Amino acid sequence: MFKTVLMIEKALSDADVELVTTLHGEEKVSFVVLMQPRGRQDELLRALDDVALGHLDKAVHEHEEHTDSPTLASESLEHSLRHLRRAGAEATGVVIEEKPLERLREVVEQNRADEVLVLTSPHFVEEFFHRDWASQARHKVGVPVLKLFARDS
Repeated sequence: MFKTVLMIEKALSDADVELVTTLHGEEKVSFVVLMQPRGRQDELLRALDDVALGHLDKAVHEHEEHTDSPTLASESLEHSLRHLRRAGAEATGVVIEEKPLERLREVVEQNRADEVLVLTSPHFVEEFFHRDWASQARHKVGVPVLKLFARDS
């Protein structure tokens, strides 16, 4: 069985579940999902990303849309785990409140993971400066790290 640590920042869509569960063909996959919702500390970066994408209206209202509620994060994680299991994968997970990259390293080691998938929305400013999760994770874990972009449908 292929062991994958999956870092997410929002609930998985059906398209996301199909993407991550079919990456290895017919091989069975086991997921440990780390839900690390983007909080208020990332507001400026999200607003800059919105501007870069031409979504000026979203940038103006960015402070109103933060979703760092523990309840919402837990519900999003449970939703994602249910969908992964329904697709035939084994899945467990946890919400990460602090130090997500340190926790990622620990989870990879504890589970002897084969890979890390970082499923995220585009964050152009962070990516440009290599401050995104995938870029940072490549320096923290001893397994391949693949960044995938989340989809809405």
